[in-house]
Amino acid sequence: MLEHPRLIQGGMGIGVSCWQLARAVASLGQLGVVSGTGIDVVFSRQLQLGDKDGELREALENFPDQTIVRRILNRYFIPGGIGPTDSFRNPLRFTMQPPRDVIELAICANFCQIWLAKQGHNGSVGVNYLEKLQLPLLPSIYGALLAHVDYILIGAGIPNQIPAILERLIQHQEVSYRVYVSGSSPSDDPRLTFNPRDFLHESPPPLTMPYFLPIVSSTVLAQRLMKAGRIDGFIIEGPLAGGHNAPPRGSLQLTENGEPVYGEKDTVDIDKLKGLNHPFWLAGTYASPERMREALECGAHGIQVGSIFALCEESGIDDGLKRAIRSRGYRGEQVIFTDPFASPTGFPFKVASVPGTIAETEVYERRERKCDIGRLAQLFIEKNGSVGSRCSGEPTKRYIAKGGRMEDSVGRKCLCNGLLATIGLQQRRGNGYVEPPLVTMGNDLSFLRKLMSDETSTYTAEKAVRYLLS
Repeated sequence: MLEHPRLIQGGMGIGVSCWQLARAVASLGQLGVVSGTGIDVVFSRQLQLGDKDGELREALENFPDQTIVRRILNRYFIPGGIGPTDSFRNPLRFTMQPPRDVIELAICANFCQIWLAKQGHNGSVGVNYLEKLQLPLLPSIYGALLAHVDYILIGAGIPNQIPAILERLIQHQEVSYRVYVSGSSPSDDPRLTFNPRDFLHESPPPLTMPYFLPIVSSTVLAQRLMKAGRIDGFIIEGPLAGGHNAPPRGSLQLTENGEPVYGEKDTVDIDKLKGLNHPFWLAGTYASPERMREALECGAHGIQVGSIFALCEESGIDDGLKRAIRSRGYRGEQVIFTDPFASPTGFPFKVASVPGTIAETEVYERRERKCDIGRLAQLFIEKNGSVGSRCSGEPTKRYIAKGGRMEDSVGRKCLCNGLLATIGLQQRRGNGYVEPPLVTMGNDLSFLRKLMSDETSTYTAEKAVRYLLS
């Protein structure tokens, strides 16, 4: 167990856990994690902004197939960057049979972010994926493997297919993945296929097996995953963590202000967890040395923390948003609302109330419903038997026409566009409209008073690591 770091930096998407943050944490001997969520969209937009410092192109120079690199640069790289009022060119959507350039972009984007995170140190770098985002998963994992990623972390679903996938991908062998499709039985769910040798025509490099850490919220799921193949440990994430939370077990009940109620059924049985004889890390309001000590004393190998790194200098969040949240958090005034309806996935999603963001009712109502990225779309069976996709955040009439229910569209927010805006990659529409940010954060920001001298100060990832391990 002792080869694993005590501290895991959470893989916060979209682009909050960027390669700069992961590199900073890994260089300190802890596990730096890159978010793989929407990483191809992030990568394509960064290329369209001109890659000012040249890091992305340096990483691409190290990709094992330069023919693919030339195609990506021809499609997305704009010397000097797009104009201040120009719109980003979105990659085509992933489908059950995506175009070749969509897959190539996913492979390269994951490779480059991991490659950059691993430069200049001997520490460990991981990548975090959401199992719910199944369509990009296979080429994304392969791209990370090509960059020799050390850990793969997967949550927001049941990643029981991953161990077998990894065994084949490190051999550059063809793999398939069963995807969930609404309206079909599990035995009839279609399968995605991906053959690495269709994309790397030159001699593929030898690969090594990374550690695999599923992110779960219950001992039952951890026990179930033990039967799936090689599991190297678990991250146990509680309902106070930022981003998507697992829904409460049992019927949904809400507090007076509309947040989900979690009870005893949602509490993880640590004794049963220890009985699995695998290392585990606890997550959700563990960002203090006292909480680290508590975790170690109860048998955990360490902790995973996110928000403390989301607000440090190296994270991908826009600097203005970080300053606003740090200031309000330092004063104890930052409100975090667990919204049971915001996410098109149907999972509760933590939203930080920040002026000018889509958390404000007037900003949300002013936005035209649009789904032009579609990573959280649900697959379903069309009347002709083909597989289609619908998103409860898209225009309501279109969603209902695809078989969606009206009640499932109420209050839904576009997480894809909102989270991209949070890291300064907001889309500018032809009518002059600019997509507003949507910020997610964990409930506990008490660490700010330990790391900041006043409400206007800042801190680095190194200071956060030193504090947590103090």
